[in-house]
Amino acid sequence: MRAMTYRGPYKLRVEEKDRPRVEHPNDAIVRVTLAAICGSDLHLYHGLMPDTRIGHTFGHEFIGVVDEVGPSVQHLQVGDRVMVPFNIFCGSCWFCARGLYSNCHNVNPNATAVGGIYGYSHTTGGYDGGQAEYVRVPFADVGPVRIPDWMHDEDAVLLTDAAATGYFGAQLGEITEGDTVVVLGAGPVGLIAAQSSWLMGAGRVIVVDHLAERLAKAREMAYAETLDYDEHDDVVVELKKQTDFLGADVVIEAVGAEADGNFAQQLTGPKLKLQGGSPTALNWAIDAARKGGTVSVVGAYGPVPNAVKFGDAMNKGLTLRMNQTPVKRQWPRMFEHVRNGHLTPRQMVTHRFPLEDIAEAYHVFSAKLDGCIKPLVVPGAN
Repeated sequence: MRAMTYRGPYKLRVEEKDRPRVEHPNDAIVRVTLAAICGSDLHLYHGLMPDTRIGHTFGHEFIGVVDEVGPSVQHLQVGDRVMVPFNIFCGSCWFCARGLYSNCHNVNPNATAVGGIYGYSHTTGGYDGGQAEYVRVPFADVGPVRIPDWMHDEDAVLLTDAAATGYFGAQLGEITEGDTVVVLGAGPVGLIAAQSSWLMGAGRVIVVDHLAERLAKAREMAYAETLDYDEHDDVVVELKKQTDFLGADVVIEAVGAEADGNFAQQLTGPKLKLQGGSPTALNWAIDAARKGGTVSVVGAYGPVPNAVKFGDAMNKGLTLRMNQTPVKRQWPRMFEHVRNGHLTPRQMVTHRFPLEDIAEAYHVFSAKLDGCIKPLVVPGAN
């Protein structure tokens, strides 16, 4: 089969790989019909995530058609169109029993923290991902769901991570009626977090970024106020001015390890890799929240230390909530929001690339060329 393979930082190829096979009775093999490149894939592409091995196939956002099932699979049949959450989880361990699917204890040798994730280095189990023609799906009776007949494929693929993570970010904020919510980052996760904040009762939503096309999308798609941090000497001071010098009730950090805005943090994080990325956005979140407020973190960081203002968070009495998204737990309610038009994931899609052009797709997305917000990958397309 054809698959994207990692050859080192900023180096990708599409190569022939062995078609995955059923390795366990509970496995399914899915023929990928649509995949996406996630902002967190760029952390791998840029060499920020440890133990990303040569030959690894990325991709944790994908949908497809069941091509083969193991003898123990009961709920899926060959030919079913399925959407697959980015989490790999067993469904029966202590954590899964409590809905913490992203922290499953049985799918990752490093399971003291995160569980398994498709295509996200050996720190999350070493599973190949969906930027390929076929992918092996473990625990096929637990994770995948048949795509509803009414759902658009582009909505379905975004619900496997980006949209679910944005919704989860708002959920973690425990927004109450009338709250002022600041969303840091107007990428796909931030855009859905802004949309979701209104659903959860926000009275005001402010989205912060510095890319004009993303800020425009936040106004168009999420009806949010926007703030370009490049236009202000200190974005935290500006946010304080706009919130009666109190700060926001809830701040959602939807940027992660490669946040711009502070040269020293960029140098010691993404450039020299002395930190697990740049904690600029996380520190802005801590500073911009009001005393007693809540900071929700859904941006991805590497598992090594960061220069985070934890003392400030403690002294302000902040509630910090974070995790990788337990995607399937969000789906029942999100499906209804999408069906009713309250969440519009596919509105974020700006580019579609054939699998054979995936190196170009990563370059365009990484360099933010051509107004790229969310690129999709289509195996088999010309």
